[in-house]
Amino acid sequence: MTIRSLFFISIFIVFILSIVNIRSIPSFNYFLFDTDKAAHVLIYFYLTYLGLLSRFNISKFTLFLIIFIFGFFIEIIHIFHPYRHFEYFDLLANLFGVTIALLINKLKS
Repeated sequence: MTIRSLFFISIFIVFILSIVNIRSIPSFNYFLFDTDKAAHVLIYFYLTYLGLLSRFNISKFTLFLIIFIFGFFIEIIHIFHPYRHFEYFDLLANLFGVTIALLINKLKS
């Protein structure tokens, strides 16, 4: 499996997990606020880092925007979802994850 394939599969899995009723996933039933935000940071760090490793023919800033807008799109869906809620702190945690991945990538270069 290529890194690009893993990237797109990961995007799909994050999307699906973001729209299902979180209460129907037993291990996520007890997430606290801090744990939830840490999960957002880790997930968006992972997606961004995979995107960087995939070496798409786009700038790092464009990758940053695409992944952040993906998270924003999911939060917009949560406005209309009966079991989810839009949260600004989720967007902030997503932003932290994407930024940390970019910073680590820049330090490695």
